Amino acid sequence: KEQNLLGYTELQLVNSLMLCCSFHRLRLHEGKVVKDRRHHLRTYPNCFVAKELIDWLLEHKEASDRDTAIKIMQKLLDQSIIHHVCDEHKEFKDMKLFYRFRKDDGTFPLDNEAKVFMRGQRIYEKLMMNTETSILATREEEGETFERTLVASELVDWLLAEGEMATREEAEHLGRRLLEHGIMQHVTNKHHFVDGGLLYQFRLNFRRRRRLMELLNERCRTIPESHDSPFCLRKQNPEGSNTSFLSVSPTKEIKMIVGIRRSSMSSSCGSSGYYSSSPTLSSSPPVLCNPKSVLKRQVSPEELQTPGGPYIKKTFTIVGDAVGWGFVVRGSKPCHIQAVDPSGPAAAAGMKVCQFVVSVNGLNVLSLDYRTVSNLILTGPRTVVMEVMEEADY
Repeated sequence: KEQNLLGYTELQLVNSLMLCCSFHRLRLHEGKVVKDRRHHLRTYPNCFVAKELIDWLLEHKEASDRDTAIKIMQKLLDQSIIHHVCDEHKEFKDMKLFYRFRKDDGTFPLDNEAKVFMRGQRIYEKLMMNTETSILATREEEGETFERTLVASELVDWLLAEGEMATREEAEHLGRRLLEHGIMQHVTNKHHFVDGGLLYQFRLNFRRRRRLMELLNERCRTIPESHDSPFCLRKQNPEGSNTSFLSVSPTKEIKMIVGIRRSSMSSSCGSSGYYSSSPTLSSSPPVLCNPKSVLKRQVSPEELQTPGGPYIKKTFTIVGDAVGWGFVVRGSKPCHIQAVDPSGPAAAAGMKVCQFVVSVNGLNVLSLDYRTVSNLILTGPRTVVMEVMEEADY
């Protein structure tokens, strides 16, 4: 029992670390602290300068002094949240050195715990957003009142209705995993998750703003060491002149990226994220980046729907896995497929870049922008039915 308790506390600390770092990573992207940088004629995508980051932490009162800021960032480096762009420094230094969040180059170790965490976060957000028919409510058990509770059987029903799980047994197993990983709990901590009338709550408030200073007071396990940066592996290629980095603009709307997923570590690029489909890269491995639009020109909804036009309609049924659907949408009226993970569910269904999104689960989205379409997919069922249009290959 003591070992289980220690393991449970450890998972809680890891969950807290992931939540805190995810929140601040987005802030740093929005503040243009994380961006593409050039050094010695090379472009290093999505990285930050250590000295500038420390300045930012002090300015935003996330650290009281430079020494404290260094300790915070060293903790992130020790936990494999960030790393030096070429993995040449194991210490975080207050210098003009480039570091990067591992989530920005696909080297973050996505183990089972991380997958369960991400699944729990997705379920939490969907439940919180669906206020009209929410199954979260204030209820009583054993004479005590508890807020935002879930009846186990209702959660199982909801998981089935949303397409998150296929059977009640699978849904119950997911509930047990969420409890075992410190994401949910029985309201009085007396029971494991069982498909019945017992009440459960989320232990984690995924929306609470966490300060980086909190990390210094927590001790958690070291996340398994990950692979080196794929960018640096490309940099060390002897034919560097033919495989240089793409020069890209920093992402402007990183919050609403759909289907970022991690492919197998044994894949050609060792990671996942945005895959450039530029013909100039056909003879080299995919390059991870936040690319500019893959479209040659913008197309209007009217042009797509013109009878006898050059566009044909296709329908895909995509079943998301534990980390997403494996594609990125961008653009507006209509939005288009910007990138597809070659090892993901979308690619397996036949999705390709440059296709225009016509409908999502029966709803016409030709007049919507990618943020709205992203939200429809993220808050919808696990199985997504999408209609797209692509230029016919005559």
